[in-house]
Amino acid sequence: MTTAPLRIVLADDQPLVRSGLRLVMADHPDLEVVGEAATGAEAVRLVSDVDPDVVVMDIRMPGMDGIEATRLITAGPTATRVLVLTTFDEDDHVYGALRAGASGFVVKDMALNDILAAVRVVATGDALIAPGVTRRLIADFVGRPTRRSAQPVEGITEREREVLTLIGRGLTNTEIAEDLFITVATAKSHVSRLLTKLGARDRVQLVITAYETGLVTLPG
Repeated sequence: MTTAPLRIVLADDQPLVRSGLRLVMADHPDLEVVGEAATGAEAVRLVSDVDPDVVVMDIRMPGMDGIEATRLITAGPTATRVLVLTTFDEDDHVYGALRAGASGFVVKDMALNDILAAVRVVATGDALIAPGVTRRLIADFVGRPTRRSAQPVEGITEREREVLTLIGRGLTNTEIAEDLFITVATAKSHVSRLLTKLGARDRVQLVITAYETGLVTLPG
């Protein structure tokens, strides 16, 4: 049985960026670009029109930026995920995108194939942050004065607490399974239950919860 390709919208005000991604995706039958947007407003409209699986979203665009577009998309009725394109000097913007519900962050100078891999990860309902950004981004985000005081996580089992701690440390499901001597399928089940119990949209929000509740602490 042939699986339908993932439907992608590319949102970036630079035509060359969109063109480069489209050309690369054209060589991958599991990916299909179903629309392009040069502004956040166009991205929101496209999501409503074509209901893609993933929007690859630039942050800095004229008019409505990628953060506001992400907020509107993730608050809408579709299950569309947002993968944000960022650069290392845009941390303040990335924090806003994190709050807005983005499921992943990749850096524009990453290899194109790595960006495509991130699209696939986000489309499955998982979350991904580019290597080198993850801990600095999350640690600084949850360390800001606006975060709530550390408090215990209610309504989860001790095993789920262990899994949440490992998620906060950046471990994959495979690594969690190895650490806890359980199967990968069992690790996935624990993650799924955590998402439901904590009302989290994806793994990024679980990482934040692990920090905010003190399960994972900042070094030093």
